[in-house]
Amino acid sequence: MPQADSSSRPDADTLLASIDRQRLPKHIAIIMDGNGRWARERGKSRIEGHRAGVQSVREAVTTCRELGIQVLTLYAFSQENWRRPRLEVRALMRFLDEFLKKELSTMLDNNIRLATIGRVEELPAAARDTLNDVKQRTATNDGMTLVLSLAYGGRQEILEAARRLAVEAKAGTLDPDRITEADLAARLDTAGLPDPDLMIRTSGEQRISNFLPWQMAYTEFWFTPALWPDFRKADLYGAVLDFQSRERRYGLTGDQVTPHAKRA
Repeated sequence: MPQADSSSRPDADTLLASIDRQRLPKHIAIIMDGNGRWARERGKSRIEGHRAGVQSVREAVTTCRELGIQVLTLYAFSQENWRRPRLEVRALMRFLDEFLKKELSTMLDNNIRLATIGRVEELPAAARDTLNDVKQRTATNDGMTLVLSLAYGGRQEILEAARRLAVEAKAGTLDPDRITEADLAARLDTAGLPDPDLMIRTSGEQRISNFLPWQMAYTEFWFTPALWPDFRKADLYGAVLDFQSRERRYGLTGDQVTPHAKRA
């Protein structure tokens, strides 16, 4: 799978000038990986790595908004992350609360709507209350949707959607023989959002880690060795340019997607 070499990339302005604004991905999803490794390489605590990663979150959000991306989904905290050391989990929840409070004005000024996926009800009360407040205050914004994936697990999401379908079928409001992919998708946390066109993962790891497995059936993957705290707009531009170089066939042949008459 494609993996970026950040050491040889041109500067951000050069990359931006090469992007075709008519062929942008509608939805970018990012697995923000490498905070702990970044901290370890510098003799710092994992908590300091997460703190450094907050700046990359800000840059990713503002860059996507400036570029014209419709939806940005950030894998902020997985169901599995609850098993991390208690102090680290507390720090992550504190950073989430601080980030939302500091960035609310930016979201309002830039017409960004906040949404969430995952079991948000499991978060500490302070973070949950701040989330709900920011979601409510940005609800009418329509410039870009920022989706935070919190206490999220893709298999759990699909399982819960299947349970909802089963309850409706048992109640007689849904015919089991007529259930479609659209029916299941409508019961996922991401209902109403387009599937990701591009998934970016930092730190060199090349897996999706239970992140949007249903939604990413036809997503283009882009991996970079850059650790998340080092991820900047040049990296994001590079990912978009790589996305634009690909032919998305959705099971068709190349000739069906781009007939010879339209090539060259």
